[in-house]
Amino acid sequence: MTELPLLLLGPLLRRAEPELIRLQLATSKAINPRLELSGVELYQQVDMCRLGEHLYLYSLTLTPSKGTFAADLAIAYELFDGLERIDLSAFCYPGHTSPTLLIPQQLHSVLHGSCRNPHHYSDDALVQADELLARSLAQENEVQRPQLLLLSGDQVYADDVAGPMLLAIHQLVAKLGIYTESMPLLTTSEQVVDELYRRAELLPKKPWQKLSKWHSGYWLRKDEPHFSSIKSANHLIHFEEFIALYLLSFSAASWQLVDFARLELAAEHPQQEVFSAEREHLRKFAASQGQVARLLAHTSTLMIFDDHDVTDDWNLTANWEQAVYTHGASRGIICNAMLAYALFQGWGNTDAKQDWPFFSLVNDALQDNHWHLKGGYKPLLHYDYWHYELPTVPKVVVLDTRTHRWRNEQDFNEPSGLLDWERLLELESTLEGCDKVLLVSPAPVFGVKSIEAIQALFTLCGKPLMVDCENWMAHEGSAKKLLDIFRRLETPEETIILSGDVHYSFCFSVKARFGERDNRIWQLTASGIKNEFPRKLINFLDKLDSILYSPRSPLNMFTKRWQMKVDKHDTTTGPQKHLVSQAAISLIELEQGELNRYRLLHSDGSCTEYELD
Repeated sequence: MTELPLLLLGPLLRRAEPELIRLQLATSKAINPRLELSGVELYQQVDMCRLGEHLYLYSLTLTPSKGTFAADLAIAYELFDGLERIDLSAFCYPGHTSPTLLIPQQLHSVLHGSCRNPHHYSDDALVQADELLARSLAQENEVQRPQLLLLSGDQVYADDVAGPMLLAIHQLVAKLGIYTESMPLLTTSEQVVDELYRRAELLPKKPWQKLSKWHSGYWLRKDEPHFSSIKSANHLIHFEEFIALYLLSFSAASWQLVDFARLELAAEHPQQEVFSAEREHLRKFAASQGQVARLLAHTSTLMIFDDHDVTDDWNLTANWEQAVYTHGASRGIICNAMLAYALFQGWGNTDAKQDWPFFSLVNDALQDNHWHLKGGYKPLLHYDYWHYELPTVPKVVVLDTRTHRWRNEQDFNEPSGLLDWERLLELESTLEGCDKVLLVSPAPVFGVKSIEAIQALFTLCGKPLMVDCENWMAHEGSAKKLLDIFRRLETPEETIILSGDVHYSFCFSVKARFGERDNRIWQLTASGIKNEFPRKLINFLDKLDSILYSPRSPLNMFTKRWQMKVDKHDTTTGPQKHLVSQAAISLIELEQGELNRYRLLHSDGSCTEYELD
């Protein structure tokens, strides 16, 4: 067997604050990890779970032995296995002999993005974030160095999986001996190549006989899938698949274990052309992951899920939930995705006070080198603290808009609100007393009106899933409560909302029309990091929006946010005026907590800047 690299993932710098630093890494053998910070005495707690014969996931929690860690100051660090130093040269920038971490406190430079699909034809925009960091270090310019990377959803695509990616996932499962489920949720082929682009046929469905006669499926004699993703041809099912997907999404070393020559499909296969194109996109993605790994080793990175981290339209309607959570296999697939999220994304967001039960859950589920996960699903579905805050200036507040849904009790086919009443009250309390805040909402709070109107029409026709109708304004109760929060006297003077999800980017500023306080809200939407909305279509929708919802248009009076004045900001460069569909990571520059500059760093090296005046 070819010798495996020691480091399979990381080090990933996650939550970093003066009282606590979290890092994650995965190794091919058991080690005694120890981190040393230059000139700093610290205590270290190590949590570990074994995920395979050659796969160990570690989480390191560092706390200062006295006082606090220095904020906004680069600190060099080294990683040891016991007394033996682990080589981190692959993660170092030119002129540096070790990686450095930065604990953000007074925010002035924040990176934000969402929607990173490995097989999309665009390049990975995180490479541009790495090059920005390289330039700031070369120029010894700490002001330009990004302090924080916020990823607001769809960090992985568990439902929209390329054919060659599924083969790569199974190569990695075999190479690392990742433990498999003792009782698979669904019967799949022993040879995964035999089910490429056919997994949608395996996913559970509701039989047509049980449907109402008023449902189209009854008359068409058509079973209705539980999962509504239209790109579910290679949907992940098993826990080991989700684990491998995370390794391949955030690690350069894991791609070294993938033999691209074995990622092949028979020439006569009907999807051969699609497969070949996806393979080339994945080859480019894999080649760029060294730079992404270097960025993540230096920059505190916080994440929150959106639907594709689990499956498309996750919890969008009460009907969707009822179909999925009452079926054992469907519920299990969702829980496998959530457990993988907990290990590879969620844990790194937590603060020192938060109990994190999922390492012990995974360790308890491992018996005889197989996962016995069925009994572990309940804690996942009832866990209530995926949201979190970071005590920076301004404070960062990250919303979980997927598991706190406000369901429509009158019509289960109507879109659910993105936050329920209780969580909205918590948000209201959180924002009180803050002069300035960065609010992370995976979906835009203030979306494009023409697009929301189209979604409303589809909802009226009973098809909200067809157009992903999960904007904040789609649910009367949650929309009204959220807007009331923004119009209160206690609302922060400066609220910067960071959102993604939609695969295009824009910049809005919002003020209450009849407010007693001159507070300002920014809506900065950046999507996607490696994904795009069809450009001709977005240009058409942009023009349609400008015509139908111009400042003097009476149609504005029919929107739920008519009491808020929304201004669209123009770009200073490029052919796209308001809505930009080009893969990018956004750079938010602040001065004394207020928005000073907003740019999109595109994956091809170009840049779009928005006028803020």
